[in-house]
Amino acid sequence: MWNDRYAGEDYLFGTEPSTLLRHEAARLPPGAEVLSVAEGEGRNAVWLAGQGHKVTAVEAAPNALAKARRLAEARGVTLDLHEADIDRWDWAPGAFDAVLGVFIQFGDRAAQDRLFAGMRQTLRPGGLVLLQGYAPRQVGYGTGGPGDPAQMYTEPLLRDRFAGFEILLLRDYDTDLAEGRGHSGRSALVEMVARKPRPEG
Repeated sequence: MWNDRYAGEDYLFGTEPSTLLRHEAARLPPGAEVLSVAEGEGRNAVWLAGQGHKVTAVEAAPNALAKARRLAEARGVTLDLHEADIDRWDWAPGAFDAVLGVFIQFGDRAAQDRLFAGMRQTLRPGGLVLLQGYAPRQVGYGTGGPGDPAQMYTEPLLRDRFAGFEILLLRDYDTDLAEGRGHSGRSALVEMVARKPRPEG
């Protein structure tokens, strides 16, 4: 389904980074090693690479990866791209300074929980998780995302799934998005930036 959605020459969600990245990427250390989960057509990974970060991007759809490669070449940056089903990704422990998940609510709650567990595991102590997704009321707006409110984020859900992390940002708000034809119009967003604890002592 996603490979079909990414067919064609246009970029479904545009070529500019998400609002979360534009506002919060300054929290990343210089030259951070970042994992972008279900990256899509490269808009976030390419932008991060352009900021001097070392970006590994995982995406299951070949059409999306082909566009990500083209965008990276056009912007003069290098990405470490992997074609893989994120549910089968090897979450190497302590491998990354940051993990990014932008609009990755394509699975049921059990799949999301496995994904969150992997994100927690692959972060280094002190590393950051950055999440942007939809709140349940997004279903009524009809401007993007899955049609099942049970797949959406809430602030209590993210606090629970990342219990023990230091919450640096957590908000639920409405805004107007203009990110390609995939995200266009009034949108209900939930965003979180959280830091993995460092060992004591």
